[in-house]
Amino acid sequence: MTVSDIDYLKKILLAPVYDVAVNSDLVLLSRLTAELGNEVFLKREDQQPVKSFKLRGAYNRIANLTEAQLNAGVVAASAGNHAQGVAYSANMKGVKATIVMPETTPDIKIEAVRRFGGQHVNIVLHGTNFDTASQHARTLSAEHGYTLIPPFDDPDVIAGQGTVARELLEQNPNIDTLFIAVGGGGLAAGIAVYLKQLKPDIKLIAVESEESACFAAAKAAGEPVSLPTVGIFADGVAVKLMGSETFRLCNQYIDEVMTVTNDEICAAIKDIFDDTRVIAEPAGAMSIAAIRKYVNEHNISGQKLGGILCGANTNFHTLRYVSERCELGEQKEAVFAVKIPERQGAFKQFCEYLGGRTITEFNYRYASETEAHIFVGIKLRGGRKEFEALSADLTSKGYECFDLSDNELAKLHVRHMVGGRPPTILNEVVFSFEFPEYPGALLNFLNTLGERWNITLFHYRNHGAAEGLVLAGFDIPPESREAFDEHVAALNYEYQDVTANPAYRFFLSEPEKA
Repeated sequence: MTVSDIDYLKKILLAPVYDVAVNSDLVLLSRLTAELGNEVFLKREDQQPVKSFKLRGAYNRIANLTEAQLNAGVVAASAGNHAQGVAYSANMKGVKATIVMPETTPDIKIEAVRRFGGQHVNIVLHGTNFDTASQHARTLSAEHGYTLIPPFDDPDVIAGQGTVARELLEQNPNIDTLFIAVGGGGLAAGIAVYLKQLKPDIKLIAVESEESACFAAAKAAGEPVSLPTVGIFADGVAVKLMGSETFRLCNQYIDEVMTVTNDEICAAIKDIFDDTRVIAEPAGAMSIAAIRKYVNEHNISGQKLGGILCGANTNFHTLRYVSERCELGEQKEAVFAVKIPERQGAFKQFCEYLGGRTITEFNYRYASETEAHIFVGIKLRGGRKEFEALSADLTSKGYECFDLSDNELAKLHVRHMVGGRPPTILNEVVFSFEFPEYPGALLNFLNTLGERWNITLFHYRNHGAAEGLVLAGFDIPPESREAFDEHVAALNYEYQDVTANPAYRFFLSEPEKA
């Protein structure tokens, strides 16, 4: 049964979330406000006991169960903030809870759930991804009579998340535009159905990672549709299929939807840290990433803009990636490739042409008797316009330049591998792979690939996430390509042929035939 808008309003106003949650602060980001020329406010949901807004919805759902349901216990599937919210809520209510988590879940998240849940929580590790864990949770619900506590697509969960809007409207009723991160849509739906009834002139903008834009896909299709894959960096919003009820509400009340890149998210994590000294998780920084992007694209000023730091449960090792990418996201750095003549003094001359700019990275590689290839990172004071001017200047001096600032393969892998060309002519084909990360996963990946095809290139990168990333090249004669494709398809890894990627062609492949 669909809940009416007025009933949602009542459910939000009466939600007993403050048994466990706090009325989180709404703070002015003074540094970012000065930079962007708009007042930027941030709702600090990292202040919740579980460092995320998810506690509100989980507790509200459990608090609305009947006595019989409470006695039977609850079950939930999650590898992240929802699991911690359910565990904390169950412990506070004295309810038995079973939390199903993928076997690939990092230990830090498992320990957090165990700590918050205490003696009332039983953790079950099942499968290597969320979909498998979720199916197992439904199976346990059917077998044992547990009540399933969904992460977003439930009226009580939506109403619990909507209490964020109730506080925000009391703290600053004059916000012009509010930016809300969207994964499954529970937070955006709860906020939207509340705010649009009480302050219909407020503009609401949904923010999605460009690697998991399930709301944008649903809007285009007119109904929720499953994405074939989702990115792993902003794991808090890595949802393939948004809920039917969350879509109904978001589609009705959200004014606009926009996406942000991983680099823009990294820049926003730094923005939040610079103003608050808090480290947001990637999904938690998305609203600030969108605010910076929206202001730059629409050239607005003098407005009151709001965002929500919806979570701060990040893996510490992720910060290595964030630090590496944040200045690209702020457009304070550019990375590019250049061909220079292979002659005495050419390298020094090129450096002189950079005009005293701060060089953040410089990889040089002899390519042939006539040319060399370099990978360059530079700091920018004037954003993309400065780089465009530099690129035009270098081109006028006869250099061939390739902007790689938006090339994910270049930034993730190739920048660390510049200079590896095969010494002989090979039938080299290159793939990017994703596979579940756990102790021994890399060896298992290699064993699964087998030894039939010779590996010609290999680079492995893991930032402490649930997925390992590999760039691998193989010597595949044309007559065995079909057999190779069949073999790789049967491995059930996410993979992509990237042989045509310009970053690979420029630095790592054999020279183009004349």
